[in-house]
Amino acid sequence: MVAVACGGVGAAAATWPLIDSMNPAADDQLRTFTVDLTSIQEGQSAAFVVDSEPIFVRHRTEAEIATAVGGDLSLLRDPERDSDRTLNPKWLVVVGACTRSGCVVHGNKDGQNRGEYGGWFCPCCASHYDTSGRIRTGIAPKNLRVPDYEILNDVTLLFRSPPRPTA
Repeated sequence: MVAVACGGVGAAAATWPLIDSMNPAADDQLRTFTVDLTSIQEGQSAAFVVDSEPIFVRHRTEAEIATAVGGDLSLLRDPERDSDRTLNPKWLVVVGACTRSGCVVHGNKDGQNRGEYGGWFCPCCASHYDTSGRIRTGIAPKNLRVPDYEILNDVTLLFRSPPRPTA
């Protein structure tokens, strides 16, 4: 009986490397990144790099939210409602790269040009984005992209990065 038990344990130990090799490699697994929102005061922004992309998180004021919600969508080049771009109206999360030039847009830091619409300004192609990250003037074709994220609780955002392609 003891021999059978030891043989079973030995067989399991011998097959474990084969079973474990079927798991995805560490660099193929979904990566996560969390952002603590407690340090971002109303009216301020913070920048993070997630999966090699600049991510801007803005704690919007009531006036910024009202501006983003109001207005005629038919006047926008890439019409999207503000509610379709945010999970919570007071937090706007966008990829901070111009959709035409790829340049990192200005307006995330105090004192930077925020464009005609109080959002972001591309220094490379002179495109202006509003407080919802929507293109308003300039040659950029699309709104600033909203990354894949979720709000875990009142103070934490979670980003999920897809696996990086292997060479």
